[in-house]
Amino acid sequence: MKEDFNRIMEAEIAELSGSRPPLLLHSCCAPCSSAVLERLYEHFRIVLFYFNPNTHPYDEYVKRGNELPKLLRASGMTDVELIWGDYDPERFYSAARGKELEPEGGARCGDCFTLRLGETAKEAKRLGIERIATTLTVSPHKNAPLINAIGEELAKNEGVSWLHSDFKKKNGYLRSIELSREYDIYRQCWCGCTFSHEAMEH
Repeated sequence: MKEDFNRIMEAEIAELSGSRPPLLLHSCCAPCSSAVLERLYEHFRIVLFYFNPNTHPYDEYVKRGNELPKLLRASGMTDVELIWGDYDPERFYSAARGKELEPEGGARCGDCFTLRLGETAKEAKRLGIERIATTLTVSPHKNAPLINAIGEELAKNEGVSWLHSDFKKKNGYLRSIELSREYDIYRQCWCGCTFSHEAMEH
């Protein structure tokens, strides 16, 4: 039976009993973060972690990252702290080596999720934040069961908890489009890595 990660998340949130604990939320971009923040803000004190060494070129990485403060201001969530991780694309290219020709959604993407969520778990441990999540599952192009399996394992390895999610549920993806338009947020047309960009162009 297919797991309902949205229902699991709602049960995990219900267990908080309104305590609003800290959450380190990995952000892939502002559009995806918009609907996710809207869902989670009242339940957690969120620290947003922008770590995406897969994004190419560097100007695109900066452009996407610079939309996050704009999103926080427009949404009124100015108490959300934003942290930029190190931009080291060689870490991504090393993880993707031998899988450059994989289609979008293939094995290369799993390795990319592992890289980004592994760093998120390590950052949470460093900051003393006991729970992590990611905005990645809001996209209909991302494999939510795989992301949850990877995130859960990596969180466990660092001694933190994983917040299960499938943010595309309850029209999350549609809501991200609506909010991006409402807040005038730059919304990219490809995942981020050079391989996905090249595939889009062909």
